[in-house]
Amino acid sequence: MALFLTVLAVCLLIIGGMVAILMTARTPRYRTEPEHLLELFDQALESRVSETKWNAVIGYPIRHDDYLEGVRRRAQRLMDEHGRHGRAARGKPLLDDEGHADLTALRAHLAARTALRRDGKQE
Repeated sequence: MALFLTVLAVCLLIIGGMVAILMTARTPRYRTEPEHLLELFDQALESRVSETKWNAVIGYPIRHDDYLEGVRRRAQRLMDEHGRHGRAARGKPLLDDEGHADLTALRAHLAARTALRRDGKQE
């Protein structure tokens, strides 16, 4: 009987500990920053990004910054209008020529805004 109570106590302790850990653990969050988008845009412009990575970053909503959400939506719209689905895996560019030009302009605008914000915070 003592062995049974010891095993029961150990099991309850383990289960209780696991429940406590699960109750206090937070869900991991991914926070997209301007640097992430700039890096992705650079990779896309150099034809070094996979369509899967593009969709993973661009398909994830950005809730903490309305401007970045607008940039993300514009990039998503570029892919919808000018994307070459499935060709990136074969070493082809992710976007056609017009989409490439639009993404270059979007990247330049985001880089300029990021630099202005960074300079404003340093002062």
